[in-house]
Amino acid sequence: MAVRGLRGATTVVQDNEQDVLSATEVLARTIAKENNVQPEDIISVLVSTTADVKSVFPAKAVRSIEGWKYVPVMCTHEMDVPGAMPHCIRILMHVNSNVPQKEINHIYQNEAVKLRPDLQK
Repeated sequence: MAVRGLRGATTVVQDNEQDVLSATEVLARTIAKENNVQPEDIISVLVSTTADVKSVFPAKAVRSIEGWKYVPVMCTHEMDVPGAMPHCIRILMHVNSNVPQKEINHIYQNEAVKLRPDLQK
């Protein structure tokens, strides 16, 4: 079995706790569902946000998913690059998987679909 990195990103219209937590939870659940990942397959989850997202730790949303209580989760900020997409939340989920890397489903939602049009289905 290999360790695979599952990527995804989403955006919120504004930085508030409810929107950040909701968007993060939807993204994490979708990444797992689209890749047939169970909580025990997850090694760790890294959640990053642009510097304009600071109302809440998005990791709180990941830990609140049923069955994910013991999944190691960490938050960080992205580099503050001029012109970067605002209000963006990214997830890198490390999982144990037999799926070939080219068959991994990376998930981009809301305005973040513009980040990786090459990975859109």
